[in-house]
Amino acid sequence: MERSSTGTGGGRRQATRQKLYEAAVTLIAEQGFSATTVDEIAERAGVAKGTVYYNFASKNELFEELLRHGVGLLTASLRDAAEETERRGGSRVEALDAMIRAGLVFIDRYPAFTQLYVAELWRTNRAWQSTLMVVRREAVAVVETVLREGVERGELSAEIDVPLTAAAMVGMVLVAALDWQSFQSERSLDDVHSALSLLLRGRVSGNR
Repeated sequence: MERSSTGTGGGRRQATRQKLYEAAVTLIAEQGFSATTVDEIAERAGVAKGTVYYNFASKNELFEELLRHGVGLLTASLRDAAEETERRGGSRVEALDAMIRAGLVFIDRYPAFTQLYVAELWRTNRAWQSTLMVVRREAVAVVETVLREGVERGELSAEIDVPLTAAAMVGMVLVAALDWQSFQSERSLDDVHSALSLLLRGRVSGNR
């Protein structure tokens, strides 16, 4: 789960955190948060246990930052897809379609994180619940912006409920992608994108 950083020192620390994120997300996806120990995370990452605590005060903080990092990457990929479509003069429906593909690419690249994120959305007793709600809101807000622009430009129906439609679109991509990877792995990313693209154009834009 990569994010660029500047400066040699910052680059080294980010690389270490990257290892810890990847180790933690894999282990927690395999055996659950409670069963995963800091020692196991350190061993999987190939670092000393003290390195974990140098970067994060606790396992809870590591997981909370993992959520921020992962959903932040997803949000950035959605925003980049929308902005690229805008630069080349595409419509807002085309931007939504590009965002669907960007979401699928992200999930295909980081399946363990996606499984973990979706599972945590259903839990309400976690210490990081407020953080989870904030980062979820940031991802959905990117889609909301494009939907509102589509309504303003007359590309989308003024009758749509923008917040609910945005949440539904993000949920559609997450659930469809997890189903694809778990039960229909023979399908290609292009196949899944095509199916969701048709759903978008038929249910949101109203085009036939």
